[in-house]
Amino acid sequence: MTRTRAEAAYVRSATAFKNPTLDLLHGRFAPFVVAVLSVVFTPDRPAVAVADAHVEVAEAIDELRAAGLDSDDDRRIPAGSAREICRGWVRVGWLGLQIEDDVEVYRLSAHAVGALEIAGRAGGGRARVSRSRVRTLLDAVERLARDAESDPARRREALLEERAALDAEIAALEDGVVEPLDDDHLLEEAENVIHLARELPADFSRVAESITAMQRDVVAELRRDVRPTGDVLREYLERGRQVMQATPEGRAFQGALRLIGDPEHIDDLTEQLHAVLTQPFSRLMTPEQRSELDAIARRVEAGVQEVLTAQRRASHVITAQVRTHDPIRDRQVDDLLRGVMAGLHHWSQTRAPGRVDPVRTLPLADIGHLRRSLSDVRPAGAPEPLASASASGTEDVEFATVDTRAWGGPHYPELEAYVAGLGDSFDLAAAFAGADTETRRPVDLVGLLEIVHRNGLVETDEVSIVEAVRPDGTTRRFAFGAVRAQSPTETDADD
Repeated sequence: MTRTRAEAAYVRSATAFKNPTLDLLHGRFAPFVVAVLSVVFTPDRPAVAVADAHVEVAEAIDELRAAGLDSDDDRRIPAGSAREICRGWVRVGWLGLQIEDDVEVYRLSAHAVGALEIAGRAGGGRARVSRSRVRTLLDAVERLARDAESDPARRREALLEERAALDAEIAALEDGVVEPLDDDHLLEEAENVIHLARELPADFSRVAESITAMQRDVVAELRRDVRPTGDVLREYLERGRQVMQATPEGRAFQGALRLIGDPEHIDDLTEQLHAVLTQPFSRLMTPEQRSELDAIARRVEAGVQEVLTAQRRASHVITAQVRTHDPIRDRQVDDLLRGVMAGLHHWSQTRAPGRVDPVRTLPLADIGHLRRSLSDVRPAGAPEPLASASASGTEDVEFATVDTRAWGGPHYPELEAYVAGLGDSFDLAAAFAGADTETRRPVDLVGLLEIVHRNGLVETDEVSIVEAVRPDGTTRRFAFGAVRAQSPTETDADD
């Protein structure tokens, strides 16, 4: 059936109004939505924590109601709490929920960014047909025609004409001929730059959302794929690496990234904008225009970062899904969930409505003994009992015990018994040299010093040198400040 021109135009118009962008601007509470979203989300704050957004939306609602903008006769604010309003915006596609640094945040969707940009342009007046805007169009058409030209001779002729014009301008500057532009013309140029820059945030958001949508499609396809993991691994990993090439928006962004992706280009753009704002004609601009012009570089940088973050997130999600892909397990989980939903539906049809007792604890599975190897078909049993010392030779056990203790800490009982026979006053170095070999280890020197310090000691300015013997027969020499054991009563008498 052939449609008339009016019918075709109406169908296109009806389809356009189903777009969330026009739906936002056409809705009953459109002024409230645009106002709140523009206050909560700014170019320098593209993502807002969910809890913070709910608080700020609630504050905005209270302020508007206190100003009398929500009377009973002219209701201009939707009903419900701030949380319910924000969740409703998520459902209709004006806000997006994401996880950033383990925090749930809201982000404006591309449709919302476009709606705010349209509302901002309409509220600020219509753009004028200026020389700057016409020249932008003519330059774009000329560049398109030149790039589409396939004849080398014509392209060379166009480049020569462009070079001749530049040479003439350079020669005029060298002769001191400068044609300054008036402030009105410069103001038109600045307004045109601001107009072009306003469309960038929505473009960046559309690229990021297209990558996220492609990621969801890939994950859904992977979950429906019943092939073995080895067959789908290479294919989906390649799609994860080439995620930017999978959408038209991503391919277009890659071309633009060659111009703005280099940090030096962003720095140059920032310096150029600051230089423009220092010119005398900038006084003719409104504070809002100067603020927008100054924020262009930050908007570009934030948009690039948003797209690259979406790319990294999509690649990570696809790769993680591929590595954990198990068709059999996925089918089991799907069957389990379908069984749960069927059981819940049956329960809701047969049980009278009322209070449901929650499941506070889940039953524990009695696993028993897990088999650690599939090569032994014999059932797992208890370990063999330990053999007694009398049945397995006590000499080896005693030797191992003695050898292990020889490398342990100080022999305190032997050292204390040895010190008790030396009297109240003795030199620590001499006492250590006279001890048995078993109590002349390096750690025994530390233990002897501890015992002497406990009973009272006196330090002198001399240096003592002792030789310690390790359990393996090797010796070590130690030097320390001379220490003499002395009882507390003797110390008091000397004082």
